[in-house]
Amino acid sequence: MRRVRYYENGGPEVLRLEETEVPAPGPGELLVRNEAVGVTLPVVRKVRGGGLPLPASLGGEVAGEVVATGPGVTGFKAGDRVTGLCFGDGYADHSVLQAAMASPVPEGATARDAVALVRCGLVARGAYAAARPAAGESVLVTGAASGVGHLAVQLAKELGGGRVVAAVSSAAAEAKAGFLRGLGADHVVTYDELARESADPESWGGRVDIVLDAVGGELLSPAVAALAPGGRLVAYSSGGGTIEAYDLLVGAKAAIGFQMALIARHRPELMEQWRLELWELFAAGRLRPRVHAELPLEDAAKAHELIESRVNLGKVVLRPA
Repeated sequence: MRRVRYYENGGPEVLRLEETEVPAPGPGELLVRNEAVGVTLPVVRKVRGGGLPLPASLGGEVAGEVVATGPGVTGFKAGDRVTGLCFGDGYADHSVLQAAMASPVPEGATARDAVALVRCGLVARGAYAAARPAAGESVLVTGAASGVGHLAVQLAKELGGGRVVAAVSSAAAEAKAGFLRGLGADHVVTYDELARESADPESWGGRVDIVLDAVGGELLSPAVAALAPGGRLVAYSSGGGTIEAYDLLVGAKAAIGFQMALIARHRPELMEQWRLELWELFAAGRLRPRVHAELPLEDAAKAHELIESRVNLGKVVLRPA
């Protein structure tokens, strides 16, 4: 089979397509023939310098057909279509997936739908829940045109939020604005507009009750400033950054960290509830995962370039043969 690995840290150019043996699933594992692989910003950042021992494989969201099961697996069999998060060779024709991390792909949904909806949707759904929203509260979503962000915009509207503001980088800002308004965003602002000292919140409807932040770094301070008194910022970014305690104190604001892995480990029943909710909304046409580009596995470098350029509108997906 083919897989993509990297032997040194750097940009997309360090990714290497190589041949290797098809792995065998171990206890509690599934061997999946991949039909679609989701590309994520955290994986792209790891290639740049994530501190992993080299050479390193690229994990990711995968979806496809189960071709073999390891000892002790129950609930799945060869021929089932599944999706899940792979921690080993995700960018590959075949991946080994922990059965505990797998979930069925419903009849009528494609592998492309699954990698665009499930993992990104769970993060978006969980981050919104972490803010403990009240009906009608306003929400600002950063990284709003991303795989997670464009679902967060829709979920905020669908789950009872009020005004939704989408914040995007300046790259392809006009295209992003049209894309996000088409998904229900009431206002679209760029990070530069958000960070400007003279920023006028009234131009995007006023300060917000909730910020769902996927960016971190230098955007954290203006994101906190965008909160109304008593507002909550939920950080789920791998981008780091610092918040001044005084900026929280003066407006009685709160900063909350959210990590999907903790929910998976300690609240699996909640994760399953959210997963079913996502598929129900999808089936009803009320949640629309978008794929910006679907590229062959050998074009993994191009997929990473798309993510780094910040021009993508929705998910970037690799398609193994």
